[in-house]
Amino acid sequence: MATTRAALTDQDIRMLVKGATPDERALAAHKLCRTIDRAELDEDQRTLADEILRVMAGDAAELVRRALAVTLRNSPVLPPDIANKLARDVESVSLPIISFSPVFSDADLAEIVRLGGPMRQMAVAKRPRLSSKVTALLVEQGSEEMVATICANDNARMSETALQKALNRFSTSEKVLTAVAYRTSLPLAVTERLIDMVGDQLRDYILDHHALSAERTLELILGAKERATIDLVDQAGRAADAKGFAAHLNSVKRLTPSLLLRALAHGHMSFFEWGVAELAGVPHHRTWLMIHDAGDLGLKAICERAGLPPRLFPALRAGVDAFHAMDYDGRPGDRERFQEHMIQRFLTSSTAMSREDTDYLLARVDRLGEQAKGAAAAG
Repeated sequence: MATTRAALTDQDIRMLVKGATPDERALAAHKLCRTIDRAELDEDQRTLADEILRVMAGDAAELVRRALAVTLRNSPVLPPDIANKLARDVESVSLPIISFSPVFSDADLAEIVRLGGPMRQMAVAKRPRLSSKVTALLVEQGSEEMVATICANDNARMSETALQKALNRFSTSEKVLTAVAYRTSLPLAVTERLIDMVGDQLRDYILDHHALSAERTLELILGAKERATIDLVDQAGRAADAKGFAAHLNSVKRLTPSLLLRALAHGHMSFFEWGVAELAGVPHHRTWLMIHDAGDLGLKAICERAGLPPRLFPALRAGVDAFHAMDYDGRPGDRERFQEHMIQRFLTSSTAMSREDTDYLLARVDRLGEQAKGAAAAG
């Protein structure tokens, strides 16, 4: 193993200490930092390396201190006392360290948030990893821009309490509400509160990407405000808990044969299976076998057990067959094309659907066609 003085050459050390210009000392600092970061050092050698880093951190030239901060911003070998000293330096030096250094403790970061000012607080908010303790402090003390930033940082752990606090403080801020909505996962209570605070476009995103309770989903669907924009069939397909959603709909007498027919027409097979199982009082795995693996007799038997009208059986048979025959093709808009093909198969089959169901499916075909045209025009 090379000794520290062999790795950290005497020439570089002399240049760091006695370099005539900041540029010369900054170049020496960069070379020494790279060596310190990569070399395998024993305890004595590490002590010497730390002293060299302290010389850099105390250099009068900002350029030298910045070379240290930038070169070791991601390094675990930077001593915490030096990192904290650099964090209190001018912004060109402090921000790289605050943004990335892994050596800060939660207490260190909390101190930066309390005393560091907006730029340093924003650097903390953008860090690659943050604990819920630090994010809670940021939400408590931060500006609108900073709270939006921390909420948009999916690598920052946020408790339900912190998210609720963000909504309390910035209930009318589009930036904050959007940042919360676009987090990868949200507690159920936050989702259900958030959905009442946002516009139609963001509400649709939330319904697509976050779970709601069956009760809250149905409340939205039946509410006068949302009735024009939220479709019960769409929600059947989006439901994260298809079993629970089907059970709740059944408990409030909304799990109808028409709803199951329309859901199947859209390719929402999981909801169709759970809905039939719920109505039939048969375990899902047995219902699945009767729908998919038992031929006409199995599907007919489970539909009869579920109390579905015999007139709908040909349509349901056509839907199951169409589902098996088609697949997503992997291109943009494949979900819409898949649903349009499914509905067209229903409409062109010799089935005894009600006029209301037929009109509904025709309207949905038109709507899917309009969405496809809009997507093509946008592309």
